[in-house]
Amino acid sequence: MGLLISEVARLTGLSPHTLRFYEKEGLVPGVSRNSNGIRTYEDFHLEWLGFMVCLRATNMPLAEIKKYAELINDGKASIAERKEMMLTHKKKVEEQLKETYQYLEKINYKLAFYDIHEKGLEILPK
Repeated sequence: MGLLISEVARLTGLSPHTLRFYEKEGLVPGVSRNSNGIRTYEDFHLEWLGFMVCLRATNMPLAEIKKYAELINDGKASIAERKEMMLTHKKKVEEQLKETYQYLEKINYKLAFYDIHEKGLEILPK
């Protein structure tokens, strides 16, 4: 039994507009329509959309996600290429995390400065 777009939106956090856009762009293959022409989604769509949310949240461009989705349709023949895509993306995410952590260290340094200042100690800001 298929899920309606409103149910999928609630379960994934994606808006119906975004779901329709993703389908139109070929990012969510195999969405069926019932006898009234209403989109119906299956469990595998939810799993795929959850993974897409992960990829988007880690800054993978839609074009790369689309390429990955197309490779999925190739089945086992594309496993090596899909793995390479994920390894490349993983490296990018790790670099982003490293950079974010460096920024966090600077923020923590500034907060420590304010903590010292609130205690009435005078230090020169850097």
